[in-house]
Amino acid sequence: MTQIKPQTQGNTTPITHSLRAACSQCSLRELCLPLGLSDGELEHIDALIGARKRIKRGQHLYSANEAFSAIYAIRSGFFKTCVTDEEGRDQVTGFQMAGEILGMDGISNDKHTCDAVALEDSEACIIPFNELERLSTQIPSLQHHIHKVMSREIVRDHGVMMLLGTMRAEERLAAFLLNLSQRLASRGYAAGDFHLRMMREEIGSYLGLKLETVSRTFSKFQEEGLIQVQQRHIRISDPAGLKRIMESCS
Repeated sequence: MTQIKPQTQGNTTPITHSLRAACSQCSLRELCLPLGLSDGELEHIDALIGARKRIKRGQHLYSANEAFSAIYAIRSGFFKTCVTDEEGRDQVTGFQMAGEILGMDGISNDKHTCDAVALEDSEACIIPFNELERLSTQIPSLQHHIHKVMSREIVRDHGVMMLLGTMRAEERLAAFLLNLSQRLASRGYAAGDFHLRMMREEIGSYLGLKLETVSRTFSKFQEEGLIQVQQRHIRISDPAGLKRIMESCS
């Protein structure tokens, strides 16, 4: 059974690594950067990445209302973004993994609108946004890639709205597991055999479901032979079956 093992890191202070290793030699380069960049363009981008930040499990990469100055490319680990309502309760707004970008919520008002919290020991590359904007005017493919990343975030937000507005509990959880599976597969991990970084309470917060409903739906999927569950470890036995459930809302 193949499991995705958490990557543990050392301390939590920002650390500057070899700039050449920042992007040019990174295994996640194709996920973070546009294809077809020249060596010279890659050198400019490498120089832009000034440091990497290591964040321990449970610590914040940034917090709501914090001044915005950079976006973050997740190099390893897993994060959740969340907002706090008027009653002090956290509402999970997303889960992000290696190869994805965090921090774009701060672009419009020059301050972050949510918290970004590490679900395991993680590492992120710090990308100063003003420098990124300047460089993107010189490298058209980079500017286009930034627009694609922003568009992807908008599409994801619309997908969450559909989950919360039109889908039953079974459809929401099926869509969540399939989306997570696809994202892991694009990074070279096993699509149908993985370890959940988030707790069921956090899944419920994201999907707009109570903890009892999440647990009951996991059990239902297991009884129907769609998945195998052992604590946080998930094996998808019948991805086509999950897809049929997800599509039943239409």
